[in-house]
Amino acid sequence: MSDKNVWFVTGAGRGMGVDIAKAALAAGHAVVATGRNPAKVTAAIGTHDDLQTVALDVTDPGDAKTATAAAMDRFGRIDVLVNNAGNFNAGFFEELTPEEFRAQIETTLFGPVNVTRATLPIMRAQRAGLVITISSTAGIVGGEFLTAYAASKFGVEGWLESLSPEVAPFGIRTMLVEPGFFRTELLSPESTKYAESSIEDYAERTAQTITAWQSMNGRQGGDPAKLAEALVRLAALDEPPLRFPAGADAVATFETRAKLLLELADANREMSSNLDHDDV
Repeated sequence: MSDKNVWFVTGAGRGMGVDIAKAALAAGHAVVATGRNPAKVTAAIGTHDDLQTVALDVTDPGDAKTATAAAMDRFGRIDVLVNNAGNFNAGFFEELTPEEFRAQIETTLFGPVNVTRATLPIMRAQRAGLVITISSTAGIVGGEFLTAYAASKFGVEGWLESLSPEVAPFGIRTMLVEPGFFRTELLSPESTKYAESSIEDYAERTAQTITAWQSMNGRQGGDPAKLAEALVRLAALDEPPLRFPAGADAVATFETRAKLLLELADANREMSSNLDHDDV
């Protein structure tokens, strides 16, 4: 890719998307910053000659096509797509309604799918591009209260890893980013929706978990501005990493998961390795 690229960033009205857009602009790139409310996006990022703000609801495939078309009308190309838009439907599985569970998947799995589907024909025609998708350590290791969110992020991990070899022949690269706890707005009331407590067996743990998470809001260790700058540097590489653990806690999560998988592979190795038909 050239020194000056066109970045298309979803969820750029607040949180990490704002920092990513600002970092890309500061590095001399052009940015198409999207969100459900373009005025809010402009207010968050400010004005810039190389900035375009576009309305986009990532759950709407039609919106994705319209937004990418607007980017092409303004800049004529899209070099880096950042699938960043997200939210968090938290709660124990039995207390999450089917609608809440599905809504999580629609935003944080099908959202990136929709926008990427609209962008890939542009990148194929260019024979170049990079698709960055913000996943989570919850896409590496699940946990209680995370069933819907982790399901979407595990889905994102498998989807983008599988997409990578499909589009590599066209000069398109992919990168999954797995942040740990960063001081974004993910745990704020605007981004997090807690399932209604409806089952007594879960009541005490629900109250404790919500209290703990609310106390973390605004106190997370990770600096999203530093992560944004790191992504700009990684995007400039000829071969960006397929996965980037973001934060010391994310690195530790990767290491713990790798160790556990090796232990599980070894635990029943003989039984696992002797399941073929006898005539094989």
